[in-house]
Amino acid sequence: MQSSILKIPSFLYYFLSRIAATLTLQMMMVIVAWQMYDITHSAYDLGMVGLAQFIPALALTLVVGHVADRYDRRRLLILCAAGQLAVAVFLMVGTLHGWLGRNAILGASLALGTARAFQMPTQQALLPTLVPQSVLPNALAMNSAGSQFSNIAGPAIGGFIYMAGAPVVYGICAIMGVFAILWLALIRMDAARAIRREPVTLESVFAGVKFIWNRKEVLGAISLDLFAVLFGGATALLPVFAREVLHVGSWGLGLLRSAPAIGALVVSLYLARYPIQQRVGKMMFGSVALYGLATFVFALSHVFALSLIALALTGAFDMVSVVVRQSLIQLETPDAMRGRVSAVNSIFIGASNQLGEFESGLTASWFGTVPSVVIGASATVLIVALWIKLFPTLIHRERLTPSEQPT
Repeated sequence: MQSSILKIPSFLYYFLSRIAATLTLQMMMVIVAWQMYDITHSAYDLGMVGLAQFIPALALTLVVGHVADRYDRRRLLILCAAGQLAVAVFLMVGTLHGWLGRNAILGASLALGTARAFQMPTQQALLPTLVPQSVLPNALAMNSAGSQFSNIAGPAIGGFIYMAGAPVVYGICAIMGVFAILWLALIRMDAARAIRREPVTLESVFAGVKFIWNRKEVLGAISLDLFAVLFGGATALLPVFAREVLHVGSWGLGLLRSAPAIGALVVSLYLARYPIQQRVGKMMFGSVALYGLATFVFALSHVFALSLIALALTGAFDMVSVVVRQSLIQLETPDAMRGRVSAVNSIFIGASNQLGEFESGLTASWFGTVPSVVIGASATVLIVALWIKLFPTLIHRERLTPSEQPT
């Protein structure tokens, strides 16, 4: 099934551009976090980097969804890649000339967050138009595998190259941004279905919110992921763990950032070959609970190897939830609404990741680094139990097939 997917030229170009864009993003994020901690030595400021990336996603949620449904999605992604390239150049020049400080990093994070606000829903909306629906779950898993490869390679490469200087990392990011733009430009326009530009009304703007609200299983899946990662994630605090708990340098931080993606890559490759066929709901809830337990182990570990294993397990368990959630959304959403629905989904993802980083930095400044992650991991397990009560039909969901529900 994977080989048949890769024979589709437009999907292949999309796949390559996604890898390049994700590599660029991950390399920049690990170096930006390291530079911020070098400058301020503050867990709170690490959280502020995540908040700066989340604010544009929150402010532009309804706008980006409508844009993705009304305009050429390929061109939108090209503009987003160009925005990431511009941020990389800005960071490179600022580092070379010595004026890159706390405020400049936060400004770059805000600009990066703006590009990502448009990029994520547009990517999610474009992919289903490039492959037949019969292979969509496999394409989603394959796409996730490519992204996770980039999530692995990006931080590790960035951490090692940083020893040659941050400007070198940012320069390589800029070059990869160029390749991402070129691959996007090669996507054939006739591969995507024609976009029907419905009139802009208040109802059409909020259609994505209404659509998800009326599909309780989709709402339960994305909100479970939101709160689980919001409280259970420890990404923002990895520079602190690397330096003060595990006593490793930037190379160690790069490996820590890569570890969750290693676990996610293994699972995504497996699911691309053997997609989930039954007990979808139970597998999702179980994987999120195990994600919380693995985070708990990471928080208490003082051994670098054990920390890497625990983080890899968080990525593996999270990937099960990701594939279930994305498949539910894409299979049940009409193409004309995918941009708006994906935008709402993106705000949930952004809240769980970027807002979660701010939450981690804030609670770490209150309770300490290790206690804050222990509290968050415990909260994740409690959320699973609560969501089972709130969304009983979700845990009993058997298969990833479209359901008949009101719009």
